[in-house]
Amino acid sequence: MRRILFVCSALVLFATAVSAQKGKPWTDWTDKEATRMLTDSAWAQTQTELSDTGGNSSQAITRAAENKRDLDTSKNGESGENIGKAGSALSVKYYVSFLTARPIRQAFIRMIELQRPEMPAEKVAELRTFVDRDFGEYVVVTLKIEGTDRKRVAPAMQEIATADAELLKTTTYLERKDGKRVALMEYRAPGADGMGAKFVFPRTLDGQPFLDANSGELRVNIQVGKTKLNRRFKVTDMMYEGKLEY
Repeated sequence: MRRILFVCSALVLFATAVSAQKGKPWTDWTDKEATRMLTDSAWAQTQTELSDTGGNSSQAITRAAENKRDLDTSKNGESGENIGKAGSALSVKYYVSFLTARPIRQAFIRMIELQRPEMPAEKVAELRTFVDRDFGEYVVVTLKIEGTDRKRVAPAMQEIATADAELLKTTTYLERKDGKRVALMEYRAPGADGMGAKFVFPRTLDGQPFLDANSGELRVNIQVGKTKLNRRFKVTDMMYEGKLEY
């Protein structure tokens, strides 16, 4: 019973934090708020795989479990940076996000501003134009890889960097709740912009918008070599300032 109450409390706290974040101007987001938007929000998820001490096996952690762990560690005065230190399992983290969703672009630019407070005002203004960029008929999903298990992170990053775009088109897609899919159109390997790999999909299917507010669920399936990601996003949560963002 105590565990159930804790999980419920964690979900309430998470929902409250997300609500407050949506109502706060993005230019005022803290480092923690921007990071959460990029890693654990309606437009971004983290798939974490833990390794045993030998780095030979892994276990996927659900987003809810990650939230609980974050709350546990924060209560003990720890942070996510401590994962992988003595007494903790090594891990690989895969960050999947919708670059074409405005909140993700806002968070990305906000992180740059926080990391470079000395940036001239004109440069800040130039960077902020990225928030309003029009991606037209395309949806862009990004993938970044980090982790403390170097034996697994390096090969995964190598696979992403050298992936065959034509092969990816047979394994990578977006899927609606009704089973309809749009296949990958274009792939761009990670570059110097810090956004990670980019997977480009069409925004329409048979001449109609692929998603609308009633689509229910959107699944992102990415397979690059041994790296397999399957993340589910709730479409109703992807509304932002009265518009479906993805």
